[in-house]
Amino acid sequence: MTIPAYIFGENVPRPAIEFKLPEADERLSSTPQLAYCLELLKIHSSADKHLEPTVLKWLQQTEKDTDEQERLHTMATEVIRAFKRDEIKDAKVVAEVVSLVPILDKDAFQNLLREFYSGMDHCRLLDFYQLEGLAQLIQGAETGYLSSDDLVKILELLNNRLKDTHQQSTQHMHELTLAVSNVLDAMADTNVTDLKRETLHEPLSRYLGELEKSSDPYLVYQAAYAYQALQCVPDNETKWQAARRRTGKVAKGVSGLISATKGFDINKFIESLVEIQEGFEASKIVHKLNSAYKDVSQLVESGKGLLESLKEGFSFDCKREWYAALRAADVLIRDGEFATFKELVWKAPCRCDPAFQWGVCQRLGEVASNPLWDSHTRRDAIAFLAEMYKNDEAWKQQTSVKQWTLNILKQLSSTSGDGPQFHTEFAMMKLQELGANGDVKNRGLYKGCQETGIIYPLKVTLPQLGLSSLLDRVQNRPDVEGNIRLMRKQRTQGRGGAIYISPQAKLSLQSSDDSRFSLMEKVKEFLDSDQKVFLLLGDSGAGKSTFSRELEFHLWKSYKKSGRIPLYISLPAIDKPEHDMIAKQLRRANFSEAQIREMKLYREFILICDGYDESQQTHNLYMSNRLNQPGEWDAQMVISCRTEYLGTDYRERFQPGDRNHVSDPSLFQEAVVAPFSIDQIQSYIQQYVTLHRPPWQAEDYNQALEHIPTLKDLVTNPFLMTLSLEVLPRMVDPGQDISSAHITRVGLYDHFIEQWLERGKKRLGEKDLTPQARAAFESLTDEGFARNGIAFLKHFAEAIYKEQGGHPIVEYSRLMDGKSWKAEFFDHDSMKLLREACPLVRNGNQHRFIHRSLLEYGLARAVFDPQDRRKRITSNISVGRPESLGSKLSIETQDCFGQMADAIEQEPDIDSPLVWRTIVKDHSLLQFLAERAQQQPVFKQQLLAYIEHSKKDKKWRKAAANAITILVRAGVQFNSADLKGIQIPRADLSYGTFDSAQLRDADLRKVNLRGVWMRQTDLSRAQMTGARFGELPFLTEECQANSCAYSPDGKSFAVGLEDGNINVYATSNWERIGTLSGHTSYICSVSYSPKGNQIASAGRDRTIRLWDSKLGSLIYTLSGHDRLVSRVAYSPRGCQVASASGDRTVRLWDATTGDCVRTLHGHDRAVLGVAYSPKGLEIASCGVDLTIRLWNAMTGECIRILSGHTDWVQSVAYSPQGDQLASSSRDMNVRLWDVETGVCRHVLTGHSGDVNNIAYSPNGDQIASASMDSTVRVWEAETGICRQTLTGHTTGVADIVFALDGNQIATCSADKTVRLSDVSVEASRSAMSGHSSTVCCIKCSPEGDLVASCSVDQTIRLWDSKTGESRRILSGHSDSVFSIAFSPQGDWIVSGSADRSVRIWKVKTGTCFSTLTGHGDAVQGVAYSPHGDVVASAGDDMTVRLWDLSTGECQITLNGHTGGVRSVTYSPDGNRIASGSKDSTIRIWDAVTRECLQILVGHTNWVRDVVYSHQGHELASAGYDKIIRLWDVESGESRGTLTGHNDKVTFVTYSPQDDLIASGSWDKTVRLWDVATKQSRAEIGNLVGPVVGVAWNGDDDLVISGGNGSVLKWKVTQQGDCRVHLLWSATNGTLTMAGASVHGVHGLSAINKGLLKQRGAVGEPETLLRDASKKVVVMTSVVSKLKESSGTGTALPSIASTLSEQYGQIGKIDHPPRQYCWHCGAT
Repeated sequence: MTIPAYIFGENVPRPAIEFKLPEADERLSSTPQLAYCLELLKIHSSADKHLEPTVLKWLQQTEKDTDEQERLHTMATEVIRAFKRDEIKDAKVVAEVVSLVPILDKDAFQNLLREFYSGMDHCRLLDFYQLEGLAQLIQGAETGYLSSDDLVKILELLNNRLKDTHQQSTQHMHELTLAVSNVLDAMADTNVTDLKRETLHEPLSRYLGELEKSSDPYLVYQAAYAYQALQCVPDNETKWQAARRRTGKVAKGVSGLISATKGFDINKFIESLVEIQEGFEASKIVHKLNSAYKDVSQLVESGKGLLESLKEGFSFDCKREWYAALRAADVLIRDGEFATFKELVWKAPCRCDPAFQWGVCQRLGEVASNPLWDSHTRRDAIAFLAEMYKNDEAWKQQTSVKQWTLNILKQLSSTSGDGPQFHTEFAMMKLQELGANGDVKNRGLYKGCQETGIIYPLKVTLPQLGLSSLLDRVQNRPDVEGNIRLMRKQRTQGRGGAIYISPQAKLSLQSSDDSRFSLMEKVKEFLDSDQKVFLLLGDSGAGKSTFSRELEFHLWKSYKKSGRIPLYISLPAIDKPEHDMIAKQLRRANFSEAQIREMKLYREFILICDGYDESQQTHNLYMSNRLNQPGEWDAQMVISCRTEYLGTDYRERFQPGDRNHVSDPSLFQEAVVAPFSIDQIQSYIQQYVTLHRPPWQAEDYNQALEHIPTLKDLVTNPFLMTLSLEVLPRMVDPGQDISSAHITRVGLYDHFIEQWLERGKKRLGEKDLTPQARAAFESLTDEGFARNGIAFLKHFAEAIYKEQGGHPIVEYSRLMDGKSWKAEFFDHDSMKLLREACPLVRNGNQHRFIHRSLLEYGLARAVFDPQDRRKRITSNISVGRPESLGSKLSIETQDCFGQMADAIEQEPDIDSPLVWRTIVKDHSLLQFLAERAQQQPVFKQQLLAYIEHSKKDKKWRKAAANAITILVRAGVQFNSADLKGIQIPRADLSYGTFDSAQLRDADLRKVNLRGVWMRQTDLSRAQMTGARFGELPFLTEECQANSCAYSPDGKSFAVGLEDGNINVYATSNWERIGTLSGHTSYICSVSYSPKGNQIASAGRDRTIRLWDSKLGSLIYTLSGHDRLVSRVAYSPRGCQVASASGDRTVRLWDATTGDCVRTLHGHDRAVLGVAYSPKGLEIASCGVDLTIRLWNAMTGECIRILSGHTDWVQSVAYSPQGDQLASSSRDMNVRLWDVETGVCRHVLTGHSGDVNNIAYSPNGDQIASASMDSTVRVWEAETGICRQTLTGHTTGVADIVFALDGNQIATCSADKTVRLSDVSVEASRSAMSGHSSTVCCIKCSPEGDLVASCSVDQTIRLWDSKTGESRRILSGHSDSVFSIAFSPQGDWIVSGSADRSVRIWKVKTGTCFSTLTGHGDAVQGVAYSPHGDVVASAGDDMTVRLWDLSTGECQITLNGHTGGVRSVTYSPDGNRIASGSKDSTIRIWDAVTRECLQILVGHTNWVRDVVYSHQGHELASAGYDKIIRLWDVESGESRGTLTGHNDKVTFVTYSPQDDLIASGSWDKTVRLWDVATKQSRAEIGNLVGPVVGVAWNGDDDLVISGGNGSVLKWKVTQQGDCRVHLLWSATNGTLTMAGASVHGVHGLSAINKGLLKQRGAVGEPETLLRDASKKVVVMTSVVSKLKESSGTGTALPSIASTLSEQYGQIGKIDHPPRQYCWHCGAT
């Protein structure tokens, strides 16, 4: 039997609605009309001959009218924008926008999809209409519009909402489950195969399965349908996919029919369904079906009604073929293929499956209720339903389906609406027939269904679109394109003729030059992304504004109608840009309020906000302007700011956030404009010469760059490049030796201003001026036009700072400002002329300097003008005491201020900007003034006068703080200076030098003292409240510190040591409160449990020990590993401990019982690191096999293996969020991995040694890495940018950990220290100079003008021996540089390195001339022959090699030493060579015959250095045996020894007169010895780190280098006693307080007291009043407790315990009793 032929006898056309076609520019009536028009435009008029004549005519006309086409497309775009801005999004609005789906291009479709997704994601309550709209959007998507990522993302959202909505309203569940079904249908269509099984697939299956328990049968069916759809989103190819491929035209699977049903092969499809059925073991799917003729009363009484039988037919545990059949049915119905649909239903192998029949009935009911189908089709659908009900033979006796069918017909028969309702009457008739026919049981079922049946929930149909509110809004808007075209013209005209070099950028200031990228391309990528804010950083003059204008120009050139509007906003020109800045800028561009409202609602902007720093902003402009919030401006923002304007937490000022001000870093990006490269400089020069034809040619400029030492660095700044090219020809005199020219930044500005004023004068002279203006011009010219111009510039800049706080734009209106301070600069003829001649620009009534730096230059020149020689002479300089200056300033030190002794006395200028404005943080202004102080002794004198006058009058203290900040920035060193009583609060003395200075009674409150050198400085009674040192005290251990950990509450800190002990400290005062002893070998790892009640330790003794952290007692010793245990980690809940071992395993232990619960095997070599994920579901391990393994913590299964490191992987750490994994390796890199995908996101490079350990900050935004290169680097977790490099350790850093607040980092090292670093505050400026690592050798040039130093940092530095300024850095070696030597003429330098090479460098240019290779190990010593034609090198390969410099060949190799050769030197006459070796001997070689003449024996350890006296009669050697030995050159006999050093002697050198010997040692001292008496005459002590280099510079100066990277020059005075004082120092910023007196200092915190004491300061600072009162309270409390105890007769409590509770632990407890409590002292 088959379905009657009259039902769906033929296919019918797909339903369509026709609309009136509009004339050009005619108003449209509805959005569906718009969609209809655009759909027609997709059809070419010549492609379809079946169009009606009126449609064809309209299409042909519109194809010729591009403006009309653009109007229609624009309207569609604007309707979507109106929808996005609609806050309510009711049913009509959703239906209206969804009607556009068929005509959208992919970008518009994606945009609309994101809006629906975002709306549902951020809406607290589920929006049914948006949910239905999302479903229809997915159903209507064109091929390729939906990506796998889109669908997975939507499904994740729906899955989460399904969880939130679970067991709530069934209406919610209906809608959500239907939407899930639609998404899963689309996923099957697009072949999505990457559903996350654990996080998405399985949970969704579980939730859908739970809906089987629902009391709502429709929900049960929809959940079953969704479940089946989910099963058909495969992980790989299955029979399901194979069946889909064999259905011919069904190319995309079941939903291949979506593209077309024409040519559909029904028989092949049915065959595929049969195969699917067989593959799914259909025998297991057949369920019991209830008889349709059961008595209804029995059915109800048994409790097994419709719902129960329904559930039996719907499978929630395997795939079913009925889903595939229903998907095909959907497409056939959509296209009107009803005859094919009928055949499919009849022939389907699942025809009798109740779920299939349920779905067929649902679809027939929807066809019957859809008014778009013709009446015949709707009646056939109702007839089909009746046939399924009554024909038991064909459809079996399905109780659930019969009841379902009756409910559908009942629903259809009661449908109401406008117009004829033929289907309603027909449905009523069929119901009556079914009720009257059949036997008694059949009629009973009918009656029961009528009484107990449910209401069929017809599928939600969106409202008919009689009105189009969105379209009405679009069509009623004011026109803005005309004004936009005008603005585009204004902003793009006149752009030719300028030089523009496309800038490059870096991710951060610390990024290497190799990481540069095109800034324009990076910004384009940003604009094409979903990110919202791009921060552009750079120094003053780096080209930020130029780039911003170029970006605007580029965007305007590519602008298209209705596209995103580029809007350049000069932030200083906008009043209060933190509020409605877009509207304010548009008003300036003459847009009306109606137009502004229109653009706010419907247009998108690209904001180019320039000058955040100049506007002196602190607001987050994105947040304060509410960008991209509902109803607000839709915009992306590119915003520029000076780097120095921002602090450490600057991102909070720029990162976008939501309406609750929760920032989202993923929407933020930043870049730093990189300095010009050599290629960019050359390109700029060539363009400049071609365009401007200056007096110089390109070759002249290139020669200047090559030979003027400072110029090349200056012109890497684009603005300074422009200034340099303009003024260089006038700065260098014809015939002058160009290499002698000294070019500075302030010098460039001086000449630029003079030249600008000269041109302005010439221009005004040629101009047709009024008689009054002409007279004013001539008067100005007579007085000196340039001088008057400079005076105007100074006073104008000063007024801007004084009256406007430095805001750079001056708005002037004669009516409003005629009586204000502005009138002085605008109302007089002479002022107008000077203003016109100065480098100012005008825009309407706004005036500003052409560049911000010129304003700063103007203020700097107001502070001090080198051309102003007028001096106010006073007879009585009285500021508290008449004799304060006397004949000279008391702030006078050797060689620094002596030239001022006869200076004219004058009181400082009370009106100077230094008096009324703090400039300590104005870096650009400070640079101008610092350079001026370096060049002008008079200005230096004025600054010193401010400092001197501050001693007695506080009115000068702001000026004094500014003055000393300028002087420190200028490199002035206050060694031995009399600074007693100076008042300089808030000054910045960072990296300043104050050796032996007098600062007694000084006001140093809130002074920045980071990295300051205050060796032997007197700070007695100074006020130091709030002083900032940028460092914390370090802990000193008795042996190597290998591991460290903070307790979870941050109150205690554990350190694992080499001797097997664990020291525990209280972090309140960093006193040791206990030691855990038990391990028999050194500790590899320590860790606190999450609750802090346990400490786990792992050691080389192959055990793990668990300790009670409060009592200090041992709980368990865990044994089982048969190699050392390298790492231990607690699970997040603390119930489990993981250990990594050299036995290639990871073991998991029960922390409560000590049992081993699992062993993880997989690594094929030693395992070095282990870590738990934050949720404890995964474990990561790493090892010597170069891999990282991720394990399932529950099952022990290896989930993934990560590969990429090229050497041992030493540690792993999960981010606190668990999405990222960091690993460190001996390959010197850190890698950041995406946990979910296993992809390496970043490789962090920069360390020069093994990276031993890594740690995430508590909030996960930073990563710290500890390396064998003795440094710690702090990186951004998101970008991989290095933010800080921390130094201090003298050997490799073993472990690292963040404190609880993330502001401090603790590190431990083999140097026996634990260092605590403050990473919350960066230095206000970088260190002045100094190597970044240990200096290995130091030498002075023969002329004495240069000092050369070499370092482990792989560089050689050249210093000005007089000033200590860095002249050049020589880079090229690939490893540590151990030795250097000048050629006899001083024009060459030779260097030896651990990279086994010898390099020859040209001193004048710093270029490497040649590289000599041949040594088999590190080169430790080098020396020039006296004639300069041969170089000798000594190496750890136990040889000395002699190199012919004319050929670069090795002449001969001297063999004989049995240990590495550490030093080599020529005798003054060049006839002999001496070498010192690790074999403790010195060998003397004949320089001609190359024979070994003598072997000098006497040292008992390595010979580190050998040197001949200048006369050549004596040889001195320095040994690691702490002794200096003197030898007779002729006889080889010992002439004596110099003893006194307490550690290895590293270097030794004779003074020029051979009367003194200087030696440096690891005991941190330099000693001066009398050669004749062999006695020590002087000692330089309290130095920071070992002394590793000593050299004489002239007769009386001594240069030494330290292990901390410093270079210091000392003056040696031998009149009477031999005395030494510091001349200058170049350091790497290490805080030096050795020997400084802090007796009676006020305001030091306890931490800073400990820091200074540790750094070698002496004396007792004053105790803070609050500390003293605290002690009184504590003692009172103790006495009270004692009285209470004695009164009650109870045992007396421990006084130490009471003090510990209230004030801190007293004393040290090295080995507490087993039951001793470290927290309270109780036993």
